[in-house]
Amino acid sequence: MVSNVPTDIVFSFTGLALRGGQTGPHADGWGVSLYDGLFARTFLEPHPAFSSPLARFIRENPIHTALSIAHVRKMTRGGAALKNTHPFMRVLHRRHIVFAHNGTLPNVRDRKLHLETPIGDTDSEHAFCVLLEELRAAYGAQYPSDGRALGKTLYELGNELGSDGVFNFLLADGEHLFARCGDHLSCILRHAPFGEATLVDADLKVNFNDVHGLGPDARMAVVATEPLTRDELWSKATPGTLWVFRAGELVATYPEAAARGSIADIAEPGPPG
Repeated sequence: MVSNVPTDIVFSFTGLALRGGQTGPHADGWGVSLYDGLFARTFLEPHPAFSSPLARFIRENPIHTALSIAHVRKMTRGGAALKNTHPFMRVLHRRHIVFAHNGTLPNVRDRKLHLETPIGDTDSEHAFCVLLEELRAAYGAQYPSDGRALGKTLYELGNELGSDGVFNFLLADGEHLFARCGDHLSCILRHAPFGEATLVDADLKVNFNDVHGLGPDARMAVVATEPLTRDELWSKATPGTLWVFRAGELVATYPEAAARGSIADIAEPGPPG
């Protein structure tokens, strides 16, 4: 989730958590990172999200944020352990970079690393380390100020790594949310006047006008592997597409040709950033 005002993720996280072992098979761990500026507060557990007391605590005690990544895991490489639980987090140029991946990259661990070191055993964390090293090589000691340019770099790296398998990923830097489609990815853009929505995975409805922080100028983008609500129009990405979001708006789509027929058609482009 990325928005232009701090709000809570209770509704979306409730639907996602149910997919962590109850309505879906992703029962091998869960995690959520919630940004406060460039700092990300992260909660992780190697247990099913749907039955987790900690996940229930987060649902019942909203933490306001303008940018977050949540993940439920179905393990393919590396066992169910805290060290293998997404989202993964590293520091780059005085900010937290947060990353979560769905899919499998069978040969990515053949890629040698020079600066970054994985803590766990997953292909996902190794791919994250590869991305970080490539970003350091591309931008040097200065973090890129242009989120669109960074998105293009991640798009190119995503295509390179994604040729080895399925590479759906979310990456956040405290300002932007980058979302790549390897096989399945959907998005909903919400803005005032807000309406109601009902979860796919539970008979739970929310009126977004009642959600704290969502005033008349609020904008929000939510990205998920599959739509979280049953009565909203979600847009599906074409495999290979990378979306760049900032402050609740879509600001870039790569490849640029993929913008036609995507959420770019129903979203006004945001300012550069």
